[in-house]
Amino acid sequence: MPLPLLFIGIAAATGGVGVGKTIKAGVDTYNANDINKKANQIVEESTNYLNNQRMACGDSLKQLGSEKVFILNNSIKEFLDTFTKIKNVDFRETEGLLELSKIKLDEQDFVELKQLVNFAVSLAGGSVAGTAGGALAAFGAYGAAQALACASTGTAIASLSGAAATNATLAFFGGGSLAAGGLGMAGGTAVLGGLVAGPALLVMGFVAGAAAKKSLEQAKTNRLEAVQLAEQLDTASKQCEAIRRRTYMFHNLLARLDSYFLPFIYKMEDIVKTEGDDYSKYSEDSKKCISSCVSIAVSIKTVLDTQILTDDGLLTDESSNTVVSTQEFIDRLAILGTK
Repeated sequence: MPLPLLFIGIAAATGGVGVGKTIKAGVDTYNANDINKKANQIVEESTNYLNNQRMACGDSLKQLGSEKVFILNNSIKEFLDTFTKIKNVDFRETEGLLELSKIKLDEQDFVELKQLVNFAVSLAGGSVAGTAGGALAAFGAYGAAQALACASTGTAIASLSGAAATNATLAFFGGGSLAAGGLGMAGGTAVLGGLVAGPALLVMGFVAGAAAKKSLEQAKTNRLEAVQLAEQLDTASKQCEAIRRRTYMFHNLLARLDSYFLPFIYKMEDIVKTEGDDYSKYSEDSKKCISSCVSIAVSIKTVLDTQILTDDGLLTDESSNTVVSTQEFIDRLAILGTK
C-alpha cells in the first residue's frame, strides 16, 4: 500500500533537514581545517624567522669572540712585549694625544691583559671538538672579568663552553641539545629578554594529529592563540636583532681601534730601539707617541672588559655607554689624523 502523501512529505522534509545538517557540518569541518592550517602557518613562519635570527646572532657572537682572540694574540701581545721594557714611565708631565695624564693603566691592568693574552692563546690553540664554538660565543658575550674567572681555573675553554651550555641565552644561540652546549628548538626553556621561548616552540603542530579538535569555534580559538604566540616569537626575533647589532658595533670598534693601534706599536718599537728604554730621556714627540699608544690600549681593554649581555639575555646599559664613549675616542683619533 502506498504511503500517505503526508508521511511522504514529512519523510522528505526530515531527510532534507538531515542533508542540510550534513552539508553544514562538512562546511564547518572544511573551514575549521583551513583555519587550523593557517594558524599553523602563522606559528611556523614566526618560528622559522626566529630560528634564522637565532643562528645569525650566535654567529655574530662567535665572530666577536674571534676578533677579541685575534687582537689579544697579536696587537695586545706585541704592545705588552715592548711597553713592559720601558722604564720610568710617567704620564703626569706629558701633554699626550688624549690627556693621558687622566688615564691610568696600572699594574693590575697589565696583569689582566697578560692573563687575557694567555687565555686567548689557549682558546685559539685548543679547539676541542664541540667546545670551541660555544667558548667563542661566550667570550663574545662576556667581559674580560668572566673570561679571567674561567682562565684562572686552568680550564678556560671547557669553563666558557660550560657557561655557554648552562646560560639559557647562550644555549639558545648555540643550537643543539643543552648537554652539548646549546638548546634544541623543541626542548627545554630558552630565556631571551625575559621571554620564555622554548615551550612556545613546542606548539608547532598544536592543531595537527587526530586528537586536534575540529570544531569551528575551537579552530578560531587556535588561530587567536597562534597570533598571540607569533607575537611572542617576533619579540624574541627583535631581541636577537638588537643583540646582533650591538655585537657588530663591538666588532667594528675593536677593528677600528686595532687599525690605529698597530702603527703606534711599530713607532714605539722604533723608539725603544733608537732611544733606549728610559722614558724620562725620550723626546717630547716620543713621549706623546708612547702615551697615545697606551691610550688606545686602555680603550681596547675597556671594550674587552664590557659585558654585552645579562644572564637573562638583555643588552647591558654598560655596553651601550661603551659604544658611545669608544666611538667618541675614535672620532678624536680621526680628527687629529693619527692613523
